[in-house]
Amino acid sequence: MSDRTVPADFVRRAAILAAGAGFDMAAPLSAAGIPLSVLDEDAGRITPEQLTRFTQAAWRLTDDELFGLGAAPVRRGTFRVVCLTMIHCPDLGSALGRMADVIRVVPGLSPLRLEFGEKTTQLHVDMPDRDASVPPEIALAADQLLTDFILMLLHRFAAWLVGRRVKLASVRLPHPEPDPKLARSYDAIFGVPVSFGAERASIELDNTILRAPVIQTEETLEEYLRESPNLLFSERDYDSSAAAQVRKVLERGAAGRVASAEEIAEMLSISAAHLRRLLRNEGTSLNQLREEVLRDAAISGLARGDSVDELSARLGFSEPSAFRRAFKRWTGTTPGAYR
Repeated sequence: MSDRTVPADFVRRAAILAAGAGFDMAAPLSAAGIPLSVLDEDAGRITPEQLTRFTQAAWRLTDDELFGLGAAPVRRGTFRVVCLTMIHCPDLGSALGRMADVIRVVPGLSPLRLEFGEKTTQLHVDMPDRDASVPPEIALAADQLLTDFILMLLHRFAAWLVGRRVKLASVRLPHPEPDPKLARSYDAIFGVPVSFGAERASIELDNTILRAPVIQTEETLEEYLRESPNLLFSERDYDSSAAAQVRKVLERGAAGRVASAEEIAEMLSISAAHLRRLLRNEGTSLNQLREEVLRDAAISGLARGDSVDELSARLGFSEPSAFRRAFKRWTGTTPGAYR
């Protein structure tokens, strides 16, 4: 299993906005084992398991599947009901159409509209109108967070329904582009370069995938919902970029420090020079990817309770102090903050 981590940005934004709505996020953060010092750092990272525990605890606290961030509360169990209306549809296209019909009558959920083209179909998501008493800056921040969450949900749940990878033609978000590192995280999540500053939020699918049969059942749906939203945050088989392929090779090596550029290029049937050009065009490098693999392995190990000495030796550092220095460089904080 991969040790990949995710930016703590989602939890930071959710905690701030939920607190503004009157909910104390201390308990969900504690349940997830996420210290405030991690949220304070722009480079903070957490594991998908921590993000899942935080989300589940926030659901319990707020009794709201959007944990107080929507225009109106969405009672727990709403997503299950929506899914039950889709599970018996013959194919993905009709399931998404059914979803659009159902959420249109559910208060608090963002309307979904399907726009069919000759070769692709766009799924547009519009934020519902909020109460005028909500400060504009709070409304904007909440809408941005919910847009990210909903598009991820649509993409990942569609793939689960048909049991196969759903390659996207495009992803468009209406909010401003974040810093480059966070922007690359969006690209990795959706497996396609994400466009920011769009008129509305949308994902675009090839029409052939809409004909894919729904293979899930009510029984597998119950299992999926028990684990929710773990698959939403942890499944990463959507990224087909050169960086993603290189990272998979590094993850199979000992601490990501085994394979050389020439060896990795040979595995990918390209030259080392071409590999470096591809990574440069994607805004990264082999050394940067090695660092990310080590960072994620370190964070995941600390979350599991591994000691600094154990991780230092496993990840190939000469001594624990070298590991501590590298960890501070990666995350902006110390290994102790993650323990």
